[in-house]
Amino acid sequence: MSTTNLPLFTVERKTRASQIGALIAVVLVASAASMPWWAGSSWLREFNQIACYFIFASMWNLLAGYGGMVSIGQQAFLGFSGYIMIIMANSLGVNPFVAVPIAAVVTAVVALPVSKIAFRLQGGYFAIGTWVIAEVFRLTFANVSAIGGGSGMSLTALRGIPRATRESVTFWMTLAAVVATIGLTYWFLRSRQGLALLAIRDSEIASESQGIDVQSTKLAVYVVAAFGAGLAGALYFLGNLRISPDAAFSVNWTAFAIFMIMIGGLGTIEGPILGAVIFWALNRYFADYGTWYLVGLGLLAIGITLVFKQGIWGYIQQRYDIRLFPVQRRLLMTHPRNE
Repeated sequence: MSTTNLPLFTVERKTRASQIGALIAVVLVASAASMPWWAGSSWLREFNQIACYFIFASMWNLLAGYGGMVSIGQQAFLGFSGYIMIIMANSLGVNPFVAVPIAAVVTAVVALPVSKIAFRLQGGYFAIGTWVIAEVFRLTFANVSAIGGGSGMSLTALRGIPRATRESVTFWMTLAAVVATIGLTYWFLRSRQGLALLAIRDSEIASESQGIDVQSTKLAVYVVAAFGAGLAGALYFLGNLRISPDAAFSVNWTAFAIFMIMIGGLGTIEGPILGAVIFWALNRYFADYGTWYLVGLGLLAIGITLVFKQGIWGYIQQRYDIRLFPVQRRLLMTHPRNE
């Protein structure tokens, strides 16, 4: 049979590992969804906390790992959304669970004027500038006595809801947010806009010369990352039932996110997942050591980045070519060329 009219190449957008991974992911999500019926309250709260850290880290990874915009102040949006959620629930009578997505949307809207300030800075100045913006948010909320000032405020709107119901709904909302974060990030990076973002990360000048609207793409990613950070903040303080400026706008949010991404793998979807699991294990078994725990995290991050410059998953991906979320397009030969 002649192969003259058959295509010599085909474009591959999925791998065998990604297909197997998808089946495993479905099983894991289905199993996790049943946790409120068999797991204790402590496990549900623990999942809520680590999931919120993961969502926040994934958004930081999208912003810095894929977009090249290194921010140290994304906690500004996390804390802002947490406060908006509690204010809406306590003062405006909005159902706390409904207030979560609304607070995230409001946060994304607020990110638009904030971006006008942040985007005037480049490189290291951008990173430090975002940290300053987060501190401005913290000081502003700390000086408003109507919302508790520096001591913060509690989420009182949930008092009439049974504890089991509150914890179960919070858990399911957090699980849905995790799935949506992974799924939408994967979808975005496989789209034309995702390719444009990767091009901008590598070279803004070259991207602009190819007709890519650099500023609009960066703004869109910045707003999306703010929305994700806001969603993480609203869910975290929904489960925590209390908020304060120091907890909401702490730079530790970004520090822990960077830790998860650096040990997992910067610029990969799998990296924050692996990093979150490692961070959860370390936090669960070593957090009681206080300051030494933080020192240990720092030394571990330094050690891993020295051995695995692209993170653990980055090394696995490069060494064994395992991609659970393949965002690249591969050109494969389907028929040998006729000589």
